[in-house]
Amino acid sequence: MAASVGPWTRTKTKKKHFVPQRVKVLRSADPLLGVLAWGINHQINELNQVPQPVMLLPDDFKANSKVKVNNHLFNRENLPGHFKFKEYCPQVFRNLRERFNIDDQDYQVSLTRSPPTYETEGGGRFLLSYDRTVVIKEITSEDVADVHSLLSHYHQYIVKCHGSTLLPQFLGMYRLSVDNEESYMLVMRNMFSHRLTIHRKYDLKGSLISREASDKEKGKELPTLKDIDFLNMNQKVYISEEAKKDFMEKLKRDVEFLVQLKIMDYSLLLGIHDVQRAEQEEEEDVKEEEEDGEGEPGAPVGSYGTYPEGIGSYLNSHKPLEPGDFDPYIDVYATKSAENGPQKEVYFMGLIDILTQYDAKKKAAHAAKTVKHGAGAEISTVHPEQYAKRFLDFVTNIFA
Repeated sequence: MAASVGPWTRTKTKKKHFVPQRVKVLRSADPLLGVLAWGINHQINELNQVPQPVMLLPDDFKANSKVKVNNHLFNRENLPGHFKFKEYCPQVFRNLRERFNIDDQDYQVSLTRSPPTYETEGGGRFLLSYDRTVVIKEITSEDVADVHSLLSHYHQYIVKCHGSTLLPQFLGMYRLSVDNEESYMLVMRNMFSHRLTIHRKYDLKGSLISREASDKEKGKELPTLKDIDFLNMNQKVYISEEAKKDFMEKLKRDVEFLVQLKIMDYSLLLGIHDVQRAEQEEEEDVKEEEEDGEGEPGAPVGSYGTYPEGIGSYLNSHKPLEPGDFDPYIDVYATKSAENGPQKEVYFMGLIDILTQYDAKKKAAHAAKTVKHGAGAEISTVHPEQYAKRFLDFVTNIFA
């Protein structure tokens, strides 16, 4: 996780603009990452040459852009000799990025300047951009089809709510073909902060059946805890009444949208940043650096002044952020704890895993679990309407 910023944070400077040709594309030892960076860089530069349509048409939701590269003894240290790159619905995702206030050049830099890193989340693995603003999730061809089926509805909904949502912010979708193997990537905004360390995190569905983290998971430095863990630890979210009202209105609106599309099995991802603990950790890090003779106290690693251009470069206010502060322009899922809360915290809350529709496979799983646990049991596989009601009832009670 990114280091917390101490009181010595330097004042941010105003964001600069640059031409796309100067973007330095990463050179990765992993051929897949190299192709991903090359492809995104290529596609954004191509998009810059294409005017934005006045309005999106049905064909834009079926469109794709493909490029095939064959290199013979050329640049083989950095890229495979043969690969293909495909972007799905380029104009749609460009429009979505704009509605989520993400500039294409910043998106390009965040994904291509330095290699992303592999992270784990509840048993799954994903990529996190070097500046920690963007998540790249490897998905299946079935997931690609699911995204296509909901993309028109999703876009219409984002337009209607003016980008103000707890849903995942879908920013791009790609297919990479390397060594005759196809990989599919879905790019989303990181729900957690790129600068504030997450100290606890939960994946909440509102079900109590098989909803406790395993001993192996709990042994990790930052385990993904679940519903039963949340209750057993007497965890609560301390936010103001006004913030709670705004959050619940947004959540109910988003969940209603998911019910209309017969989507279920989604979770509330909750990350908690402990401000006091972060300050202590920052002081310890600086002390260690001074003892080792590394760095200067005036410019700690992780301060805003060290960030190059990218999505995080929107942090251009004229005053330094204090510990626990954040820029809502970037940390769109963040909410501060209430002034009268027991401790100063920042909560990151958003909906994840929204691609599961109530299809025949889910119906079969529901029938099997009903036989095992009984018809009245709190099982996770229920109808979308039931799932939504149970989910909202649970989330309503996470607040103090």
